[in-house]
Amino acid sequence: MGILIVDDNEANLFVIEKLLGRAGYTDTLSFTSAQDMFTYLLSDNPFIIEEQVDVILMDIMMPEMDGIEACRKLQSIPHLKDIPVIFVTALEDTSKVVEALDAGGMDYLMKPIKKTELLARLRVALRLKYEKDWHKKQEEKISNELELSMNVQTSLLSEPIEKDNLLMKASYSPAFKLAGDMYYWYEIDENRYAAILLDMMGHGISASLVCMFISSVLRDSIRSNPDPEYVIPELNRWMNSLNIHNQKIPYYFTGIYLVIDTSKRTVEYINAGHPSGYALVDGQLADIASSTCAIGFFEEIKAEKQILSYNESVQLLIFTDGVYEAVDKYEEAGISYLKTAAASFMSEARITEPIDLVLTAEQQATASDDMCVILIQCH
Repeated sequence: MGILIVDDNEANLFVIEKLLGRAGYTDTLSFTSAQDMFTYLLSDNPFIIEEQVDVILMDIMMPEMDGIEACRKLQSIPHLKDIPVIFVTALEDTSKVVEALDAGGMDYLMKPIKKTELLARLRVALRLKYEKDWHKKQEEKISNELELSMNVQTSLLSEPIEKDNLLMKASYSPAFKLAGDMYYWYEIDENRYAAILLDMMGHGISASLVCMFISSVLRDSIRSNPDPEYVIPELNRWMNSLNIHNQKIPYYFTGIYLVIDTSKRTVEYINAGHPSGYALVDGQLADIASSTCAIGFFEEIKAEKQILSYNESVQLLIFTDGVYEAVDKYEEAGISYLKTAAASFMSEARITEPIDLVLTAEQQATASDDMCVILIQCH
């Protein structure tokens, strides 16, 4: 614990040091000017200073730089602004005291100093500093854990696939560090690929954890049997088991799961309560509409797959509801805009990020929800 005492009168410094020393506060440093205090505060590692200095007792009236100006300077320095400042003054001008408190001081003492008053106010200031330090450490710990969780979640997302007859690419834009959106694809064999885009209820830590849980279940399910009519009920079964153990917050998600067969030239899919995607099949636009409820709502789920067949090419454009919300203010014009974007076959030379096909930079920057866009092309 460190206490800094700042006063241009050495007699006052001596008195305060003695009062504090007799009360057991021996870790003190005294300065006869605010400049000397800043020379000390800014000369060492900022993290060490932040840990070592717990409170500053500072006179208001000092030459060159008074206590109020010094306090304002402290407030402008990130690693010093949380150190409590108690002003010590002989001034009876209340407007000056108010100015000192407005500058960032937490309390004040009138001279001549009374020991009981000094110690009482010091204890309050120290308690405040300890609480701030504790919360700051907790926030840093949480921030580090969120960063790790974000890296884990991002590592579960699939890398783009770019082959002569197949392109699978995604844009992933979480509103926060942790998101409720997830995409994944898997090469079943040389001709078949499974892919899913899902949107978990909610945001943040809980949605992210459930996403990672479902990601594990999904991988096992696809390896067992990639057929949509097996995978969707299996995901629903696991979501229900999760909800049975967690009655307070029932979880669910919407999603589009599909299997592409480049040999048979088919796309089998189930849209489970998810916003419609779009398929450009040999130049003709078709909706990938929902045919059943969201996953996790009910014990049993209807799982009847739809089949798209193509001769020359198919382009699939699917997205989470954050994209719809970004164009929602345009109502029907917004939906038409999305359909128009999906109705043009995008050459690989033009594709940078799939999200750029459906949203402007401004719409992306102002979005308040997680957004994910998947582009799949077979030809």
